[in-house]
Amino acid sequence: MKLIENIVRGEIYMADLDPCIGSEQGGIRPVVIIQNNTGNRFSTTTIVAPITTKLGKAYLPTHLVISKRTGIYKKSMILLEQIRIIDKSRLLEKLSILEDQEIDLMDRSLRISIGLN
Repeated sequence: MKLIENIVRGEIYMADLDPCIGSEQGGIRPVVIIQNNTGNRFSTTTIVAPITTKLGKAYLPTHLVISKRTGIYKKSMILLEQIRIIDKSRLLEKLSILEDQEIDLMDRSLRISIGLN
């Protein structure tokens, strides 16, 4: 499988997250790239957070709701408590990119998730 090159923080990709265990988000689903661009340029892995369209879950401070956009056909939620490292070969296609304001909100939720507040 050909690796996607020039991955940028804040981009949204479709990714294959299987296999998964327990409560991990799995299957083929959108993810947002949260790894910094230097890591994205030199590593064969990247750090992602899964995106779900199931908004009925309890909203946590680690959840970020985003509006529909290219490749994301309904309002969705980034699950920043579910961050994980994946091999870039799991990335299937680029769908979209977050706006700068959304990246700022993502960073706030990410700080909460990993205890940097």
